[in-house]
Amino acid sequence: MAHTRLFHRRFNFTLLATFIASAGMPAMSAETPAAAKTVSAAANVPADKTMTVIATGADNFKSGGDQLVPAYLEGQVANGGRLGMLGEQNAHDVPFNVIGYTSKMIQDRQAQTLKDVVANDASVQNVQGYGNFAETYRIRGFDLDGDDMTFGGLPGVMPRQVVSTQMVDRVEIFKGSNALINGAATSGVGGMINLEPKHAEDAPLTQLGVDYTSSSQAGTSLDVGRRFGDSNQWGVRANVLHREGETAIDNEKRRTTLASLGLDYRGDRLRTSLDLGYQKQAFHGGRIGVNVSGVDFIPAVPRATSNYSQNWVYSNLESEFGMARAEYDLTDSWTAYGAVGGQHSHEMGAYGTPKLLDEDGSATISRMDTNKYVDAFSGMGGVRGNFHTGFVSHSVNIGYSAQTKREKTAYGMALTPQATNIYQTSAVPAPANTYFGGDLDDPRPTSRIRTQGVLLADTLGFLDDKILLTAGVRHQKVVVRNYAYGTAIEDTDSRFTQSRWTPGYGLVVKPWETVSLYANHIEALQPGDTATSDAKNAGQVTGISLSRQNEVGVKLDSGRLGGSLALFEIKKPTGIINQQTQMFGLYGEQRNRGVELNLFGEPVYGVRLNGSATWLDPKMTKTEDGLYEGKNAIGVANFYTVLGAEYDIKPVEGLTALARVTHSGSQYANAANSKKLNSYTTLDLGLRYRISVQQNEMTWRLGVENVTNRKYWSGVESYGSYIYQGNPRQLKLSMAYDF
Repeated sequence: MAHTRLFHRRFNFTLLATFIASAGMPAMSAETPAAAKTVSAAANVPADKTMTVIATGADNFKSGGDQLVPAYLEGQVANGGRLGMLGEQNAHDVPFNVIGYTSKMIQDRQAQTLKDVVANDASVQNVQGYGNFAETYRIRGFDLDGDDMTFGGLPGVMPRQVVSTQMVDRVEIFKGSNALINGAATSGVGGMINLEPKHAEDAPLTQLGVDYTSSSQAGTSLDVGRRFGDSNQWGVRANVLHREGETAIDNEKRRTTLASLGLDYRGDRLRTSLDLGYQKQAFHGGRIGVNVSGVDFIPAVPRATSNYSQNWVYSNLESEFGMARAEYDLTDSWTAYGAVGGQHSHEMGAYGTPKLLDEDGSATISRMDTNKYVDAFSGMGGVRGNFHTGFVSHSVNIGYSAQTKREKTAYGMALTPQATNIYQTSAVPAPANTYFGGDLDDPRPTSRIRTQGVLLADTLGFLDDKILLTAGVRHQKVVVRNYAYGTAIEDTDSRFTQSRWTPGYGLVVKPWETVSLYANHIEALQPGDTATSDAKNAGQVTGISLSRQNEVGVKLDSGRLGGSLALFEIKKPTGIINQQTQMFGLYGEQRNRGVELNLFGEPVYGVRLNGSATWLDPKMTKTEDGLYEGKNAIGVANFYTVLGAEYDIKPVEGLTALARVTHSGSQYANAANSKKLNSYTTLDLGLRYRISVQQNEMTWRLGVENVTNRKYWSGVESYGSYIYQGNPRQLKLSMAYDF
């Protein structure tokens, strides 16, 4: 149905080809969402022209499937995302807090890995892994391992530890406990990150990209998409990337190689897709962190570019992964869906982290070699449908999901560390490994985890869906098996099996068209924490935990502005080392209470805002013998905020200025709360310039992160052993050419 709309309404329009030709507009990039194209074109419409548009976006968005939620901010931010087995949903209509960042945001912010994308949201704190290079995320104060993210709503598929953004179309952040919709396969008690793969759009795309990052990283990429068939029903999307060189940190080298292929079919009733990928991340001489577990102070921060690592430190992460999805409309109201996927990942590395001895920076550095294989497979299937019982509408979803994950690990440790200093670091020889866990050349199984669950959910609509009540229950079963290193013999003292029904329910009330009020309660059954390397039972998965969440909030969706305000409480059993036995176990509970604010949109044409803030009260409760009762949880700041803005500089057509301010409050670095990392604030600035070259679009992007070169401790891993330094000032320059 044809409509005429105000330019700032958030609807995904397609301009008629005749109007584009008469207006003399340059060809648009296939990466630019249609809503953004319409606004950009409309801004240049002569007064004597008549604009005709066809609505194909928010008005026609169909929730529950794989169709992506339309986006704000020239196509950068989507007010919604995938809710696991419930599919893509508009945030305004569900009793959960979810937001999506698009491939356009990824490009405009020159985000190279996932951590660069989620840095735009104050609910997510970037944390490095336990003595390695892994990207870990802390959502609402609880850790989400990079391995546990979902891909198209499916867990167990994403590459290990670090994910490149080249193949990603959407980064969707679900805030809060999500076990009802994602099951027990993930660690995301505080939230979940879902990645949507790139698929071909209706407009042909061939985009060549080159980029430079200080001090000497250079990269090139290619993104090609085409559709075929009488109705464009067949799609192919291919992406390749290679980037390598030295980072802004002294003598740190990094290399990334990625290739992905997305195939899809869009029929009248059947929709299918197949996504395949390969990624290899290599780190050499990389700065990991500082071990402060043996001292009672936090050291002064070294120079921003300092590297207190050694050139023999490295990590190679290689992954092959894939996913197949299908949907079939049984009737106009009922759809069957299914997905299967998996990954094979191999991590090999030699890790060394200075262990601090004194405030003058003196330390020792040892070595730990790791050879690890991860094989995971997951699947889901079900049916969803809509019907009415009298004046009540129903959206029903019945489904089953399961995941199996096997890890084979071996390690070697050097027990004679070398002397070093984090302020004046010199090269030291790599200590020889003298203690081994298994055969480094032939790792044997060390753990197996199997999770499965049945979902029953119904959203009941009253008063023309102005009141929506979602009620669901999932039967979850978790099986954990641990094996002794090098023997594959099961450790019968650390085998766990548990199953139970876990409920979830939520309410949405829409007093006005643009405002919705919501509340939810969710329970989750999940594998417990993994014992740290300084515990006697290092590497074991410690039991099974049951977490609970309560949340209330309000959401805004005016077309020009969107956002949310949420109040929540989450309780989760947490791992602690018993001081007497030195055994790691679930000996306490972490209770996070918080307030979360998000606001995004275009309040004035040409000025776009994306801001968020999180206030947290993260307390330890029910700790063994009351040892840490009432203490703040490790590594969780009480306040965190991110404010991003863009301004179109009108005298120069196509020129846009960007800025982002990030502030983190202080955070404790040990369970006793006797060590604390100071608060910090960083500033990022940038420019974007779009021009037309031979009727094709070329976009230049320039960015400077941490403009003031602020040196700061950015975070601490959840057990308080390692603290990590924030990145120094770095320059990013890139060019993308569509032809």
